[in-house]
Amino acid sequence: MENDAIAKSLKLYIVLSRAYKAINEHVNKVIQASGLNPTEFAVLELLYHKGDQPMQQIGGKILLASGSITYVVDKLEQKGLLIRVACPSDRRVTYAQITDEGKKFIQDIFPEHAAQIDRLMSSLTDSEKTEAIDLLKKLGLPAGKF
Repeated sequence: MENDAIAKSLKLYIVLSRAYKAINEHVNKVIQASGLNPTEFAVLELLYHKGDQPMQQIGGKILLASGSITYVVDKLEQKGLLIRVACPSDRRVTYAQITDEGKKFIQDIFPEHAAQIDRLMSSLTDSEKTEAIDLLKKLGLPAGKF
């Protein structure tokens, strides 16, 4: 009985991994066609939807190692899509802030990005999407404790 449970867990892991990989490959193609890599897009999208962010906290919000954030922010700054802003009350903190050019860039590409994700998820009904969200949260939350 226990071997069946283990086999089912392994199967779930493989199916989940393959589904994520397939969906992510499609999403990344559209992002890369815009001239950004997926990490740059994630940082820009975070700033657009959540406002200025302390550089030290960006990595945790988009699941990226903090050492890579400086590099990504440098690239986005060179493209004129964001700027660094010193915190007036704490010199140790620097915020990343989206520029007007960055806002326009995201406003131009985000609707197609969202529509593409909606198309990729269209094989599920709304209730199935809700159920999948709930099940994946149930799966992911305890995994974060290991």
